[in-house]
Amino acid sequence: MSDITRKFSVSFAAALAVLTAAGPATATGTVRQAAPVAYFTMEDITRERFVIELRDPDKIQHARDLISGETRARPHVVGRILKRTAPYNPRWSYHYRPDTVDFFDMAIEVCDATIPYVEEHLDEAGGAFLPGLVWCPWTSRLVNEVPAA
Repeated sequence: MSDITRKFSVSFAAALAVLTAAGPATATGTVRQAAPVAYFTMEDITRERFVIELRDPDKIQHARDLISGETRARPHVVGRILKRTAPYNPRWSYHYRPDTVDFFDMAIEVCDATIPYVEEHLDEAGGAFLPGLVWCPWTSRLVNEVPAA
């Protein structure tokens, strides 16, 4: 077997394993537990509120630790936005892509904007305003976890 074929076979097998593991059922027919999902409300200097969705267990725990006061590290929210409404955040015409949300202490100015300013200038987002659709409101802070429905 050539070196290229061997590398392709190993990569294909690894990709197949990941895709198979991500499915809802195993070979024995048991259902896999869904990834955790949690929703949090953030607020900025304008006192407007915005709901975010988190799916990463470590980020969910960090958010809960921020709310409880257990930590003060990385208190602000950053991520890439999508220019459409999310069911959990219907007031706004945009939301964070859940797989991109993270937390920070300090960030560059080009991604800073308030919640209403993003809404008012959403058509400009992705260009000179919020390049790459990365939004990092410097005054963002989590205020509560949204109870599960």
